[in-house]
Amino acid sequence: MTATAHTTAPPTTTAAATAAVKTTGEATEAAETARAAGTTDDTAEMTDTAAEAIAPWNADPYADALRTGQGPLFLRRSDGWLLPLEVERWCASADTADMSVLRRCEGAVLDVGCGPGRLVAALSSLGRRVLGIDVSPAAVARTVGLGGTALHRSVFDPLPGEGRWGSVLLLDGNLGIGGDPEALLERCARLLAPHGLLLAETSPLDVDERAQVRIDDGRGTCPHPDGGQLFPWARLGTRALLRYALPAGWSAAGQWECGGRSFVALRRP
Repeated sequence: MTATAHTTAPPTTTAAATAAVKTTGEATEAAETARAAGTTDDTAEMTDTAAEAIAPWNADPYADALRTGQGPLFLRRSDGWLLPLEVERWCASADTADMSVLRRCEGAVLDVGCGPGRLVAALSSLGRRVLGIDVSPAAVARTVGLGGTALHRSVFDPLPGEGRWGSVLLLDGNLGIGGDPEALLERCARLLAPHGLLLAETSPLDVDERAQVRIDDGRGTCPHPDGGQLFPWARLGTRALLRYALPAGWSAAGQWECGGRSFVALRRP
């Protein structure tokens, strides 16, 4: 498949999307969440950034799907190709494949792109200190509704506990965030403690793709007159992930399959 040009930097704010300033209540929430995760530091009081990444996930079809727990929902490439998003699975309880990942977690856990919060809830039930982050307010609201701790953030924003997380999760296609796997791996390395663990879900296909995509409900009801905002995304199979990670100093700590899904554990340099 032909992909669009490789994105060279993580999403940042644009003139068309002004960052929202934190209110006192939101700053307090961030501080309390950082304490709950055992990673309190002075980055808890921060401003929202990466508005370019956040805006597409605030689109009505995505928020509505998370609120109802039902699809259909897709990422649509500019050539019309559709990638199904597994909304029903995301909104259900953690399954056997999820647990095969969660039982490998070490220390306090940061769930990047936590979605509706099933992994945060499952880790909490296992006694793990865990924080979810997501660019969708609907996802954060649902996570909090399950009793989890979550913040409305991009992974490229300043985050609580940078450099001290024991584990970082990139599941449910979240290796695609930002459309630049190398930049995402570099960011995760800065979030993790020395020798911390990155647990990532890879595509079961041998694929290494960059594309511009938009959110689509498959019914032609996207609220945007231009068909929805395009944003960069990536898909990686296991071989492609290792091809980026190993030269950057990550060490392979495990590979496995469960429930038709593929996973890789990487140890931070």
